[in-house]
This record gives sequence, structure tokens and C-alpha cells, in this order.
Amino acid sequence: MRITVLSDGGWGTALAMNQVSNGHDVTIWGPFPDYLDEMRRTRRNPRFLAGVELPAGLRFEADMGKAVEGRDMLILATPTQYLRGVLAKLAPVFDRERHVLVDVAKGIEIDSWLRISEMVESVLGETRYVVLSGPSHAEEVSRRVPTAVVAASADLALAELVQQSFINDNFRVYTGTDVVGVELGGALKNVMAIAAGIIDGMKLGDNPKAALMTRGISEMGRLGELLGGKAQTFSGLSGIGDLIVTCTSGHSRNRHVGEELGRGKKLPEILASMGMVVAEGVTTAKGAHALARRVGAETPIIDEIYAVLHEGRNVPDAIRNLMSRSAKPE
Repeated sequence: MRITVLSDGGWGTALAMNQVSNGHDVTIWGPFPDYLDEMRRTRRNPRFLAGVELPAGLRFEADMGKAVEGRDMLILATPTQYLRGVLAKLAPVFDRERHVLVDVAKGIEIDSWLRISEMVESVLGETRYVVLSGPSHAEEVSRRVPTAVVAASADLALAELVQQSFINDNFRVYTGTDVVGVELGGALKNVMAIAAGIIDGMKLGDNPKAALMTRGISEMGRLGELLGGKAQTFSGLSGIGDLIVTCTSGHSRNRHVGEELGRGKKLPEILASMGMVVAEGVTTAKGAHALARRVGAETPIIDEIYAVLHEGRNVPDAIRNLMSRSAKPE
């Protein structure tokens, strides 16, 4: 297949490497021509995926029209809050009859509170859309560490097409049709990872982290169902699977934000120190909180993380609020 990845970030680069290894013709598009030239010249992506050599067959193109012309698959790997701008650039050259869109970003758009499939539809109209998600850090996928993810589409045949495109001995792909659940699982677990990082940063131990992850997946499923997802999806790779890896891994940007909060640092300082690296959970907390209010979902963990990140609530008060809630059955 002829594939273009719309992002020069770490996750997009790792997936581009996977697709090159599968024998596909792969191009990376990025918003900064000078950086693409550096990647082409050095065969490295030091800004977003340090220490990995890029394959010789991987190509780079800064012109959107040239990048997508004649391509079969476009991988949407741009962080959620920048994706609408990329879609606007794509719109004039988008071929809805030919291009299969594969979203691999995980978030909710701020202010509109749209999931990525909804944002894509608002800009491009009806598309051949698949979401690919699961426990899959770019640092490990790029080094061919065994990984399993799920591809979901309203059209199962499209999900199976993506499955066959990505799958190999190191990257296993399952299929499904619950686009809403897979998108929400990938987005909401980032909020829980910030909470897990706070526990680690405060060195509170294993008990609270286990409780947080268990009650967190319950909360994700409860909200996800009310928003149109299927409960069983949150027991799968894009739900509990992604939650586990993001709450426990040293690669997790969202867990890192939580750790720094738990150590007493302020959010602006933390985000400034991360440079261009994006922790999606910070903005997703706003979207998740707003969507929960819209559908009347009980989301105590999301509510407290939202308050810590965006209302100035201190972390000990947030923990106290969660632990002092009225008693109830599990």
C-alpha cells in the first residue's frame, strides 16, 4: 500500500517504521520543512523519538498535496488539539473515494468536546475511517517490542484492511466495530494516568494505585456507555490494556505530568519543561469533565483531576475528597 503519516511525532514515526517493515511505500508529512529535512538527512527523529534509526525506505514530504496524492491510506497521528488545523490543510486534496483514514491520536477536542471521528466528519464529511488504539508506546513499537492493539471501524471490512496492513510478528492487530468505545478508551485513560502519576510522585505506595486503576476503568466504562460506547470495549486493549500501560510505564507523558504534580510542581512549569511533547490528558480532562456533566455521569476521579489541573485544587484535598465519599456497593 501507499501510505502517508500526517505527523512527524514519535507515534507517527514508530508506525511509519512498522509499515516500512511490512513492505509498504511510506511517507511522513510534517508541519516544519526544516525538521523534515533534518530527519531525511540524519535518519533520526531526536525531538520526538530519540535513539532510533529511521529505515532507508522512509520518505519525507512537507507539501500536503504531494504527500497525499495517489496514497491509499492516511494515518492521522497529529495531537488532538492540532488535528483540526491539519485536517483543514488536507481538505482541498482529500480523496474520499480512495483515502482510508486511520486515526492513532487519543484525545477530545477542547471547547467542541468532539471525539476525533466527530472532528474528522465536521471537517471532511463522510470518510472511510478507522481508529487504531491500545497499549502501545512509540518507544517500544519502534524497537519492535511485541505489541497488541485494536482497529475499529463502523465498516468491519475497513478494520480488517487496516489489520492486514499493520500486522506482523511484533505488532498484533485485533478488529472491532465500536469506534466510540475505542476512541474514548484511548482518551480517558490519559486522565487516569495523570492520577496514577500523582500517586507515584507522592510515593503513596501500591494500594492506592491499584484502587485508582480499578475504579478508573469502572468510571471510564460508565461514562463511555452513556456516550454511546460498549461496556465490553473498556475491558479490552483500548480500555484496561491502555490504562495499565499508561498508568505504569516510564514512557508515559501523562503519568510524568502526574508525578511532577505529586512532587509539588505547578502545571505551567511542568508543561514548559516538556517542550513540544504533548500530554493529551491535560486537555482531555476538560473534555471528559464537560461530557460527564452533559450526560449526567458520575466521574469522581475525572472531576478531581480536572479540579487539580484547571481549578487550582491542591492534590491532598483531591485525595481526601475521593476517600471521604459516601459508602456504597462496588
